[in-house]
Amino acid sequence: MKLPKPLHRWTVSPTHAIRLQRELVERVRIEPLPQQVRLVAGVDATVSTDGRWLLAGVAVWDLHKSELLETRLARRPARFPYVPGLLSFREVPAVLAAVRRLRITPDVFLFDGQGLAHPRRFGLASHAGVLMDSPSVGCAKSRLCGQHQEPATKRGSRRRLIDPSDGQTIGAVVRTRDRVKCVYVSIGHRVTLADAVRLILVCHGGYRIPQPLRLVHQLVTAGRAHL
Repeated sequence: MKLPKPLHRWTVSPTHAIRLQRELVERVRIEPLPQQVRLVAGVDATVSTDGRWLLAGVAVWDLHKSELLETRLARRPARFPYVPGLLSFREVPAVLAAVRRLRITPDVFLFDGQGLAHPRRFGLASHAGVLMDSPSVGCAKSRLCGQHQEPATKRGSRRRLIDPSDGQTIGAVVRTRDRVKCVYVSIGHRVTLADAVRLILVCHGGYRIPQPLRLVHQLVTAGRAHL
Protein backbone atom coordinates (compact mmCIF):
# COMPACT_ATOMS: atom_id res chain seq x y z
CA MET A 1 0.00 0.00 0.00
CA LYS A 2 1.39 3.37 -1.00
CA LEU A 3 1.51 5.94 1.80
CA PRO A 4 1.97 9.73 1.72
CA LYS A 5 5.32 11.33 2.43
CA PRO A 6 6.19 11.50 6.15
CA LEU A 7 5.10 14.64 8.01
CA HIS A 8 7.89 14.47 10.58
CA ARG A 9 10.90 12.44 11.67
CA TRP A 10 10.83 9.93 14.53
CA THR A 11 14.10 10.75 16.30
CA VAL A 12 12.57 13.34 18.62
CA SER A 13 12.53 13.98 22.36
CA PRO A 14 9.33 13.51 24.41
CA THR A 15 9.00 17.30 24.65
CA HIS A 16 9.22 17.64 20.86
CA ALA A 17 6.77 14.73 20.48
CA ILE A 18 4.17 16.55 22.57
CA ARG A 19 4.64 19.65 20.45
CA LEU A 20 4.12 17.57 17.30
CA GLN A 21 0.90 16.11 18.71
CA ARG A 22 -0.46 19.60 19.33
CA GLU A 23 0.43 20.63 15.78
CA LEU A 24 -0.76 17.51 13.96
CA VAL A 25 -4.11 17.29 15.76
CA GLU A 26 -5.19 20.19 13.52
CA ARG A 27 -4.99 17.78 10.57
CA VAL A 28 -7.55 15.35 11.99
CA ARG A 29 -10.71 15.36 9.85
CA ILE A 30 -14.11 14.24 11.09
CA GLU A 31 -16.22 13.08 8.16
CA PRO A 32 -18.56 10.17 7.34
CA LEU A 33 -17.15 6.86 6.18
CA PRO A 34 -18.01 5.77 2.64
CA GLN A 35 -21.38 4.03 2.60
CA GLN A 36 -19.90 0.72 1.42
CA VAL A 37 -17.19 -0.28 3.89
CA ARG A 38 -15.98 -3.79 3.20
CA LEU A 39 -12.27 -4.14 3.94
CA VAL A 40 -11.41 -3.47 7.59
CA ALA A 41 -7.79 -3.70 8.75
CA GLY A 42 -6.98 -4.48 12.36
CA VAL A 43 -3.66 -3.06 13.57
CA ASP A 44 -1.69 -4.04 16.66
CA ALA A 45 1.89 -3.93 17.91
CA THR A 46 3.96 -5.63 20.58
CA VAL A 47 7.46 -5.27 22.02
CA SER A 48 10.10 -7.97 22.34
CA THR A 49 10.86 -9.37 25.79
CA ASP A 50 14.18 -7.51 25.87
CA GLY A 51 12.51 -4.24 24.86
CA ARG A 52 14.73 -3.78 21.80
CA TRP A 53 12.25 -4.49 19.00
CA LEU A 54 8.69 -3.60 18.07
CA LEU A 55 6.60 -5.94 15.96
CA ALA A 56 3.53 -4.50 14.21
CA GLY A 57 0.88 -6.44 12.36
CA VAL A 58 -2.02 -5.73 10.03
CA ALA A 59 -4.90 -8.12 9.33
CA VAL A 60 -7.38 -7.24 6.56
CA TRP A 61 -10.88 -8.60 7.17
CA ASP A 62 -13.62 -8.82 4.52
CA LEU A 63 -16.89 -7.85 6.22
CA HIS A 64 -19.06 -9.24 3.43
CA LYS A 65 -17.43 -12.68 3.31
CA SER A 66 -16.34 -12.87 6.99
CA GLU A 67 -12.93 -13.85 5.65
CA LEU A 68 -9.34 -12.93 6.42
CA LEU A 69 -7.77 -11.67 3.18
CA GLU A 70 -4.23 -10.62 4.03
CA THR A 71 -1.82 -10.31 6.94
CA ARG A 72 1.49 -8.48 7.17
CA LEU A 73 4.14 -8.08 9.86
CA ALA A 74 7.03 -5.65 10.23
CA ARG A 75 9.79 -5.36 12.82
CA ARG A 76 11.52 -2.11 13.75
CA PRO A 77 13.94 -1.08 16.53
CA ALA A 78 12.29 0.39 19.64
CA ARG A 79 13.95 3.80 19.51
CA PHE A 80 11.40 5.85 21.46
CA PRO A 81 10.93 5.19 25.21
CA TYR A 82 7.65 4.09 26.73
CA VAL A 83 5.99 7.36 27.79
CA PRO A 84 2.27 7.46 28.70
CA GLY A 85 0.41 9.53 26.10
CA LEU A 86 3.20 9.15 23.52
CA LEU A 87 2.70 5.51 22.56
CA SER A 88 2.33 6.37 18.88
CA PHE A 89 5.92 7.63 18.65
CA ARG A 90 7.05 4.21 19.83
CA GLU A 91 4.74 2.02 17.73
CA VAL A 92 3.76 3.88 14.55
CA PRO A 93 7.08 3.45 12.67
CA ALA A 94 6.59 -0.32 12.79
CA VAL A 95 2.87 0.05 12.00
CA LEU A 96 3.58 2.08 8.86
CA ALA A 97 6.19 -0.45 7.76
CA ALA A 98 3.61 -3.25 8.03
CA VAL A 99 0.95 -1.22 6.21
CA ARG A 100 3.34 -0.47 3.32
CA ARG A 101 3.63 -4.22 2.73
CA LEU A 102 -0.11 -4.63 2.09
CA ARG A 103 -1.22 -5.48 -1.42
CA ILE A 104 -4.81 -4.64 -0.49
CA THR A 105 -5.88 -1.09 0.40
CA PRO A 106 -8.32 -1.28 3.34
CA ASP A 107 -11.37 0.98 3.57
CA VAL A 108 -10.71 1.70 7.25
CA PHE A 109 -8.16 0.82 9.94
CA LEU A 110 -9.00 -0.29 13.50
CA PHE A 111 -6.34 0.33 16.13
CA ASP A 112 -5.94 -1.25 19.52
CA GLY A 113 -5.59 2.17 21.15
CA GLN A 114 -7.04 5.65 21.42
CA GLY A 115 -7.84 8.30 18.85
CA LEU A 116 -9.34 11.57 20.12
CA ALA A 117 -9.87 9.99 23.57
CA HIS A 118 -6.41 11.19 24.51
CA PRO A 119 -5.21 14.08 26.74
CA ARG A 120 -4.06 15.99 23.65
CA ARG A 121 -6.73 14.52 21.32
CA PHE A 122 -4.06 12.73 19.30
CA GLY A 123 -3.68 9.11 20.25
CA LEU A 124 -2.29 6.23 18.21
CA ALA A 125 -5.32 5.90 15.89
CA SER A 126 -5.29 9.61 15.06
CA HIS A 127 -1.53 9.82 14.56
CA ALA A 128 -1.38 6.82 12.25
CA GLY A 129 -4.58 7.83 10.46
CA VAL A 130 -3.23 11.30 9.69
CA LEU A 131 0.12 9.95 8.47
CA MET A 132 -1.63 7.39 6.23
CA ASP A 133 -4.41 9.85 5.30
CA SER A 134 -6.81 6.93 5.79
CA PRO A 135 -10.00 6.47 7.84
CA SER A 136 -9.06 5.16 11.27
CA VAL A 137 -10.81 4.23 14.51
CA GLY A 138 -9.47 3.71 18.01
CA CYS A 139 -10.86 0.77 19.98
CA ALA A 140 -9.17 0.41 23.37
CA LYS A 141 -9.79 -2.08 26.16
CA SER A 142 -9.20 0.54 28.87
CA ARG A 143 -9.79 4.25 29.41
CA LEU A 144 -6.95 6.73 29.06
CA CYS A 145 -8.89 9.86 29.99
CA GLY A 146 -12.45 11.18 30.27
CA GLN A 147 -15.45 10.26 32.38
CA HIS A 148 -18.60 8.27 31.61
CA GLN A 149 -21.63 6.57 33.04
CA GLU A 150 -21.89 2.80 32.81
CA PRO A 151 -23.83 1.57 29.74
CA ALA A 152 -26.65 -0.94 30.10
CA THR A 153 -25.65 -4.60 30.06
CA LYS A 154 -27.14 -5.38 26.63
CA ARG A 155 -24.96 -5.57 23.51
CA GLY A 156 -24.98 -2.29 21.60
CA SER A 157 -25.50 -0.13 24.69
CA ARG A 158 -23.23 2.88 24.82
CA ARG A 159 -22.47 6.05 26.75
CA ARG A 160 -20.57 9.15 25.81
CA LEU A 161 -16.99 9.53 27.04
CA ILE A 162 -16.72 13.12 28.25
CA ASP A 163 -13.75 15.36 28.95
CA PRO A 164 -14.75 16.95 32.27
CA SER A 165 -12.54 19.99 31.67
CA ASP A 166 -14.67 21.28 28.79
CA GLY A 167 -17.66 18.93 28.53
CA GLN A 168 -16.70 17.73 25.05
CA THR A 169 -17.48 14.23 23.84
CA ILE A 170 -14.18 12.52 23.06
CA GLY A 171 -15.41 8.97 22.49
CA ALA A 172 -17.99 6.33 23.32
CA VAL A 173 -18.07 3.49 25.83
CA VAL A 174 -19.63 0.55 24.01
CA ARG A 175 -20.93 -2.83 25.14
CA THR A 176 -20.04 -5.28 22.35
CA ARG A 177 -21.50 -8.36 24.06
CA ASP A 178 -24.18 -8.81 26.71
CA ARG A 179 -22.76 -8.42 30.20
CA VAL A 180 -19.10 -8.13 29.22
CA LYS A 181 -16.69 -5.25 29.82
CA CYS A 182 -17.06 -2.31 27.46
CA VAL A 183 -14.55 -1.06 24.91
CA TYR A 184 -13.56 2.58 24.43
CA VAL A 185 -14.19 3.79 20.89
CA SER A 186 -12.95 7.08 19.48
CA ILE A 187 -12.41 8.90 16.22
CA GLY A 188 -8.99 8.42 14.68
CA HIS A 189 -9.19 10.26 11.37
CA ARG A 190 -11.71 10.70 8.53
CA VAL A 191 -14.60 9.10 10.43
CA THR A 192 -17.47 10.22 12.68
CA LEU A 193 -18.00 8.83 16.16
CA ALA A 194 -21.36 7.36 15.12
CA ASP A 195 -19.71 5.56 12.20
CA ALA A 196 -16.89 4.36 14.44
CA VAL A 197 -19.34 2.82 16.93
CA ARG A 198 -21.35 1.16 14.15
CA LEU A 199 -18.18 -0.30 12.66
CA ILE A 200 -17.06 -1.77 15.98
CA LEU A 201 -20.44 -3.44 16.46
CA VAL A 202 -20.52 -4.80 12.90
CA CYS A 203 -17.03 -6.29 13.35
CA HIS A 204 -17.76 -7.95 16.68
CA GLY A 205 -17.55 -11.60 15.49
CA GLY A 206 -19.27 -12.78 18.67
CA TYR A 207 -16.46 -11.57 20.93
CA ARG A 208 -15.80 -8.50 23.06
CA ILE A 209 -13.00 -7.31 20.75
CA PRO A 210 -13.77 -6.68 17.04
CA GLN A 211 -12.73 -9.57 14.84
CA PRO A 212 -10.01 -7.70 12.87
CA LEU A 213 -8.34 -6.71 16.15
CA ARG A 214 -8.62 -10.23 17.57
CA LEU A 215 -6.97 -11.67 14.47
CA VAL A 216 -4.12 -9.19 14.36
CA HIS A 217 -3.50 -9.63 18.09
CA GLN A 218 -3.10 -13.36 17.51
CA LEU A 219 -0.76 -12.59 14.60
CA VAL A 220 1.62 -10.36 16.56
CA THR A 221 1.49 -12.57 19.65
CA ALA A 222 2.64 -15.52 17.57
CA GLY A 223 5.29 -13.39 15.84
CA ARG A 224 6.62 -12.07 19.15
CA ALA A 225 7.98 -15.53 19.98
CA HIS A 226 10.47 -15.12 17.11
CA LEU A 227 11.77 -11.64 17.98
